[in-house]
Amino acid sequence: MNKENKYEVAIVGAGCFWHVEEFFSNIKGIKSTMVGYACGKTKEPTYEEVCSGKGGHVEVVKIEFNEKIISYEEILNHFWHIHDPTSLNKQGPDIGIQYKSVICVINDNQADIAKKSISEIQNKFKNRIVTSICKCKKFHKAEEYHQKYLKKNPGFLKTCKITE
Repeated sequence: MNKENKYEVAIVGAGCFWHVEEFFSNIKGIKSTMVGYACGKTKEPTYEEVCSGKGGHVEVVKIEFNEKIISYEEILNHFWHIHDPTSLNKQGPDIGIQYKSVICVINDNQADIAKKSISEIQNKFKNRIVTSICKCKKFHKAEEYHQKYLKKNPGFLKTCKITE
């Protein structure tokens, strides 16, 4: 936890980052959300590069949250219910490595919680969960036009959906 602002950070990827950001931005205890890229090899990825799959990055959402209101475990519980974690590199109509299901951990405690969460939720799914856990070495903020995209473009809310 950052002692100055008392907020924790979670980073998850569950398909198109627009809808994931929109979903989490409406949950009590979430201070802020930001879309970006993580878990790849490129130092400064662009959206076009991420879409090509060449750098190995995933579309993710960085979530700042107040742990006194919502826990990391609760963030992960929401994560499991807004996408299909048994679908490899695909969510709905979006296909590619950038859409894979991923939990980007920033410390060992988050890694332990994520592993336990996968183990506990697996029995709720017929197919094997393919969500990966990656150590987030660097979060790359996506281009500004992607931030709060569905708030800026409400017409996409009907076509850009999540599983609930």
